[in-house]
Amino acid sequence: MEIQVLEGALVEVPTADVTGMDRRAFGEFVGPGGELASYAFGWTTGSDPHVARLSIGIGAGNPGGGTFHAVIFANKGTHAFSLVDEPFERVPQGGPDLTADQSRAHEDLPFVWWVTDHVMQHDRRAWWMLHWLLGTTCIQTPEVFERHEPVLLISHDADDGVWQLIGATDATGSTGKLGHLHHAVDEDPSLIDVLDLPPGHSATRADIGKPWTGHI
Repeated sequence: MEIQVLEGALVEVPTADVTGMDRRAFGEFVGPGGELASYAFGWTTGSDPHVARLSIGIGAGNPGGGTFHAVIFANKGTHAFSLVDEPFERVPQGGPDLTADQSRAHEDLPFVWWVTDHVMQHDRRAWWMLHWLLGTTCIQTPEVFERHEPVLLISHDADDGVWQLIGATDATGSTGKLGHLHHAVDEDPSLIDVLDLPPGHSATRADIGKPWTGHI
């Protein structure tokens, strides 16, 4: 059996002061031997500093089962995790909420981090969250920036790591608008499918809602 990361619900609620969105994504993990875990992660736009939250649940109803909670934060150009006491979300496979110390002492903590790595790699909402966390910038054509055209070409440059978002109008070097990649996804959620483009790769589509085709 292959490892499966199964995306579940995405819950989006405006913050109390209506200055941002609280987003929480849920899903299930199935390991090669049938191992089960469930997860939730989330982030709140407009918050400062940028810190995301994570819950991983294992062993529901079994001795030793529990729910592990962590924060996710930017660290040296990538992301890192730190176990915390405060619960984030209840998840189906989880048992009792564990404190940070209980989590560190748990024999299944390596499995939990293994699950976490796969979730971050394969859940598309996690890619969106990580671009928010890291403040990934992108260059957009004016037509895309002003939302007059949908993104039809997205590229991730190999030399400088810059992301480019281009619509139907040809891009020119003097007219690009600088923005954040996660804001572009806020406006066009269909971009979520290509947020894992490696450097040196690009993807195109004929129109919004059409499938993406990747290129090197």
